[in-house]
Amino acid sequence: MKIRIVNHSRHPLPSYGTDHSAGMDLRANLTEEILLKPLERALISTGLFIELPVGYEAQIRPRSGLAAKNGITVLNTPGTIDADYRGEIKVILVNLSNENWAVCDGERIAQMIISSHEKAAWELVNELAESERGDRGFGHTGIK
Repeated sequence: MKIRIVNHSRHPLPSYGTDHSAGMDLRANLTEEILLKPLERALISTGLFIELPVGYEAQIRPRSGLAAKNGITVLNTPGTIDADYRGEIKVILVNLSNENWAVCDGERIAQMIISSHEKAAWELVNELAESERGDRGFGHTGIK
């Protein structure tokens, strides 16, 4: 699949880290470092603009290494970029650690996954079909 992209950053286009990666790394496009204090969030520019085909979205997700090692994650994960959005891709990073963390220009800050989606049409009914699970929700299967 080809996706039209405009790159106003000083960095390479998003790319897959391995042959079987689902997500492409996104890099910060900054003129100066941004310091994230514990529990602070910031909107980080990428300098990228995309034109997705109708029926597709781009999902912005955290990088597992940043989350596990540094407590840095994407606040509204997964963030959705719709096919009709033409603005700059920006990432909302949050620092969930107890330490300050600097976002530097060119740093890989998130990953982007391109995914197809369906449009739903609601069918209003008075009741739903029975299922084995029923209405049992959070934690209904236990932890062991």
